[in-house]
Amino acid sequence: MDLNRVIKLLEETGKDDLEEKQLKSVKKMVQCYQNGLPLRDLAQIFKILNLCAGKIKKLPHFIEPAYNILKLCGLPFLKMKVSDEITYAEDTANSIALLGDLMIIPSSELRIQICKCIIDFYHAEPPKKHITGYQQASSSYKIKMAEVGGLAKTMVQSLVLLENQLVEKLWVLKTLQHLSASEANCTLMVKAQAASGICAHLNDPDPSGQLLFRSSEILWNLLEKSSKEEIIQQLSNLECLLALKKVFKNLFTRGLSHYDRQLRNDILVITTIISRNPGAPMTECGFTRDLILFATFNEVKSQNPLVKGLKFSNSYEDFELKKLLFNIIVTFCKDLSTIQLLIDGKVILALFTYVKKPEKHKIVEWSAAQYEELQLHAIATLSSVAPFLIDEYMLYQGNARVLAFLEWCDSEDFFFSHGNSFHGTGGRGNKFAQMRYSLRLLRAMVHLEHETINKDLCEKRAIQQLIGIFKNTISKYNDKDEAILLEIQSDILLILSGLCEHHIPRKETFGTEGVDIILHVMKTDPKKLQSGLGYNVLLFSTLDSIWCCILGCYPSEDYFLEKEGIFLLLDLMALNQKKFCNLILGIMVEFCDNPKTGAHVNAWRGKKDQTAASLLIKLWRKEEKELGVKRDKHGKIVDTKKPLFTSFQEEQKITPLPANCPTIAVMDVAENIRAKIYAVLGKLDFENLPGLSAEDFVTLCIIHRYLDFKIGEIWNEIYEEIKLEKLRPVTTDKKILESIITASENIGKMTASLQSEMIESQARQDVQNEQKVYTKVQATHKQRELANKSWENFLARTSNVKTLKKAKRLQENGIQSSRYSERPPNAIFHRTDIKGLNTTIRKILSDMIQQVLRSPVSLSKTPTTIHFNQEDQNAALSTGGCAGGYVMCTFVANQHHSCRTIQVFE
Repeated sequence: MDLNRVIKLLEETGKDDLEEKQLKSVKKMVQCYQNGLPLRDLAQIFKILNLCAGKIKKLPHFIEPAYNILKLCGLPFLKMKVSDEITYAEDTANSIALLGDLMIIPSSELRIQICKCIIDFYHAEPPKKHITGYQQASSSYKIKMAEVGGLAKTMVQSLVLLENQLVEKLWVLKTLQHLSASEANCTLMVKAQAASGICAHLNDPDPSGQLLFRSSEILWNLLEKSSKEEIIQQLSNLECLLALKKVFKNLFTRGLSHYDRQLRNDILVITTIISRNPGAPMTECGFTRDLILFATFNEVKSQNPLVKGLKFSNSYEDFELKKLLFNIIVTFCKDLSTIQLLIDGKVILALFTYVKKPEKHKIVEWSAAQYEELQLHAIATLSSVAPFLIDEYMLYQGNARVLAFLEWCDSEDFFFSHGNSFHGTGGRGNKFAQMRYSLRLLRAMVHLEHETINKDLCEKRAIQQLIGIFKNTISKYNDKDEAILLEIQSDILLILSGLCEHHIPRKETFGTEGVDIILHVMKTDPKKLQSGLGYNVLLFSTLDSIWCCILGCYPSEDYFLEKEGIFLLLDLMALNQKKFCNLILGIMVEFCDNPKTGAHVNAWRGKKDQTAASLLIKLWRKEEKELGVKRDKHGKIVDTKKPLFTSFQEEQKITPLPANCPTIAVMDVAENIRAKIYAVLGKLDFENLPGLSAEDFVTLCIIHRYLDFKIGEIWNEIYEEIKLEKLRPVTTDKKILESIITASENIGKMTASLQSEMIESQARQDVQNEQKVYTKVQATHKQRELANKSWENFLARTSNVKTLKKAKRLQENGIQSSRYSERPPNAIFHRTDIKGLNTTIRKILSDMIQQVLRSPVSLSKTPTTIHFNQEDQNAALSTGGCAGGYVMCTFVANQHHSCRTIQVFE
């Protein structure tokens, strides 16, 4: 088909029979493309469509050809080559975008056909007839090109033209419903203010009910797939909220069908999202008051005609509505302007109707599983709402209700919970979920630090009850519910901390039973801290309870010390986990005020016999390394002017600050653990710390002077600030300031000098110790050489007759030389040789062995032992080994080494 000829013909004017020719050519073109539009011809075909549309105003006969061309647009697009989709992408996008521009044509028939054409993009059908050389474009190609061309934006803008034309409007909404399925189209629709434009007309007359359904679907898609903040901003106006209010009230009071209830819940969800915007005029339009009424009418009887005669059924939609109303109440309580409305609506009383044990044989509108879920949801809602309505909470005896409910949760009463909801997680077959949310409520109220609430709880024996619950959770422990039990225990400890802090009598009530549960937690296996189940949170709560419930109460402190609590604290500190160290050191500082603590700290021993002082000094070195403090390889001070300066302080320039603003040097005290380590070691006495190495003593010199260094650091900041502000102190002040800075620097030099002496002394000591070791090794080697030499001489004497004779002569000469030249009178003469000794030691031994062999004892069963005297010892030893080739002899000294024995074996 020569499309250029058709275009040229449509562009001509002035001829008489031109209209008929034009209509005929367009009709011929439509017949030619009955099986689909090729991508390469698409731009020309849409140009023809545009020309036809331009003639409709003057020549109504062109409506039909335009309509027919639009029908063709619903057919599949065809391509000759695979690359056609990319090659003709721009032409296709511009062509499809033209469909939205054609909505301005005042023809209902054409507008509806445009909508049908676009909807067909999402329901692609195969070509009616296969054309040789052509293939169908991918099913998502039209949708993608519609996004690129910005069709969704023009379709939204067309709604303005259709305010009084319901049928066409419904078709446009149906089209937008399809288009809003993609994020790109939703973004375009948001730019065209689709949310506010659609929401404002929710209540337009529509007997079919499609307008409300399709509009809510579009709003849902916009909220899910585009900028939620921008959508909320568009809907946060009086016109939109009044429309939503009217729709919701109608559906709530008159909607009876399953469809109406679903739509009602959808509208409420959209409203809940809008209510999170503080600028939304929810209260001004009266929507907040109505929603509070709908949320509480079932629990608190109301004479309002809106809810007169209304009842919830146990259908899924009504059940979901109840939960959604609880949710929106939580949103309302964050806006202080709605607090009075919550009070007037008796929200607290309505929610407290669920905080009680289930009553038997009572007819309720909810099933057991539904009631349980609503109960948990109500308690969770109370945790958010009650802190804003303290007077209402106390008026309705909130503490008494919660404690009574907790008593039931901790009792052994049979209760089969379903645990099949978000709030009921881990609560199937037990009452842990109810206990968990009740404790959350108490925790929220206690941490308001409102004395009336806390005092009321203590008067109702809450401390004793919570300690009892904690003990019972220990006995009920099982791996399946481990995470929930840990959360329950953490909340109990946090509540006890909030109640006991700053109140000595309450700490006394906490007493030894409370200390026992704290000690139980502190004995937890350290490996569990990395499990991710909540042991870390529990340990933090435990440390907080030590601070709030034990410190300051001397009986509890003494009991804690008696039960080796300090040892457990130091064991935790030795785990070297920074997240715990700061809190533990703070506790240690306070505990050291007790005179009994020092002995416990010094008695503690960790791995490799590490002492507490050594552990603290090690933590100091680690902290300084992380802070980037300058130290040499021995841990000695490098910069005597700034001995404590961190890398952060070096980077920060000193700037003049008001007197009430802390400087960097002051903030440094609170931002690391060095000050606490100094305080603990100071209370333990720097001079008598056990188990320290030379490196520890070098570091201890710095710790000992921490306060002096910090004071000097602050004075140095003051001096620098004065310089920056170009102030000139009076002469006396200037001299004093310079003296202080000089004195601080001298302290640094003195400390560095002392460290140097310690390092040198240790080096000398190391040299001396090394020399002692070398001397010992040398003596050992010398002794070994002498022993070897003696053994060699001995072997030589027993193996060589000449050597033996020579030794004998030397012995006799030595004996002779030692005698007097003249015998003293009355002297007794003693012979030095053994009389009758005419045989060798080997002969003696052989005779002994022969004696054994002649004995009746079986040698294979028991060894035979032959004793010989001390005189034969050396001779017997010299023979050892094998005798006669068939007997093995060993020589064993007896206990007193007075003689030797020979054990003979086969």
